[in-house]
Amino acid sequence: MNSKVSNNPRGRNALAAVQRTDRRRTIAIQVGVAVVLIGLIAAIGISIAVRQSDKNDAGPTPTVTAQPPAPDAVTGSITDNGSIRIGKPGAKATVRLVADLQCPSCQLFEATNATVLEDEVKAGTAAVEYNIIAFLDRASGGARYSSRAANAAYCVAENDPTKFQAWVASMYKQQPPEGSGGLPDEKLVQIAQEAGYTDPVVAQCINDDKYDSYVQKVTKDVLNSGIQSTPTVFVNGQQLAPQDIAAPDAFRQKIEAAAK
Repeated sequence: MNSKVSNNPRGRNALAAVQRTDRRRTIAIQVGVAVVLIGLIAAIGISIAVRQSDKNDAGPTPTVTAQPPAPDAVTGSITDNGSIRIGKPGAKATVRLVADLQCPSCQLFEATNATVLEDEVKAGTAAVEYNIIAFLDRASGGARYSSRAANAAYCVAENDPTKFQAWVASMYKQQPPEGSGGLPDEKLVQIAQEAGYTDPVVAQCINDDKYDSYVQKVTKDVLNSGIQSTPTVFVNGQQLAPQDIAAPDAFRQKIEAAAK
């Protein structure tokens, strides 16, 4: 039968028509599959991009906009690395303090040197950049105390930087033991209020964990920069050795020498 079809012009034409139809159908299927695959690839790419964007999203950025009542008054700002800068305009020395509010060594540093930092800021000699990070969340039993405390730091600083150092001192005095679960948000609000932050906006910022994403970004950036412990202290960009911050007199001398 096949030989007869191949010898019959009508049969050959019919066979050719069927083959053309099959080719068109095959091409249409291939095109359709390609379109679907392109669509899937595009959708996957968009999904990955969105997830990556969410992962890299630092959330709202805190700002300090308080206007000093006088040219030589203490004011504040947020630096490029996320530090809370407290000081008077024109301070010649800059102290950068990398700390975690759950860190016992940071608490010891505060007890030893808080007066030095406060005096140098009031005198206009130095500005202090509090680079508060959150790498000790694991020490609060899943309560994320380091992160919540760091968030609170931004909440109070942007409301009124002039009270910030007193707030830091109060936070360290009431530092919870490691592994205890940390202080609840209600206590963080209370500490802020006792330090003079009575604006309801501050309490809402603390309760909403407003700057958590920013805290995580700052923490990641600091750890990626090579800093591996807290407290880590710099004066005019030079990291100080442990003996330079172990006693108030030695620390003060370092600051005042850098301001000359």
